[in-house]
Formats: sequence, C-alpha cells, structure tokens
Amino acid sequence: MEELNNMLNAIQDTYFEFVDSVLAYVKKKPERLTTVSEYMHSHANLTSSEILHFISTRPDFFEDDISNFSSQKS
Repeated sequence: MEELNNMLNAIQDTYFEFVDSVLAYVKKKPERLTTVSEYMHSHANLTSSEILHFISTRPDFFEDDISNFSSQKS
C-alpha cells in the first residue's frame, strides 16, 4: 500500500482527493491493489485522469456505490 501511495503522489498532476480516492478503492479488495499497481507499473507518465478512467472502467467499480449498500440492507 505504501508503494502505491508513493507512486500516486509522484504523478505530475496529483492531488489529495485523487490519492485518497484511489487508496480507498484498493483497500476494499486485495486484488484491486494488485491491478492498479500493475497498471501503473506498465504505463509510464500516467496522469490522474488516466488512472481514474482505468479504475472507473473496472467491472467491480460500482460495487462500492452507496445505492448498492442501501439495497443490500433491505
């Protein structure tokens, strides 16, 4: 997790909310950490937008949607 945090903070257009959001996403499932880290290692000079696009197109992205939590409690 520390390595990913360092990589996210090293991105040229990084900002706090971006880093915080990506870390929150990967903390939910261990495989997310691996997937995002591998993506970042295999693509040089990524921007925050490119990383967010990658994450938002993952099949499990909407699993954390607040409406999913509401429907699961009912």
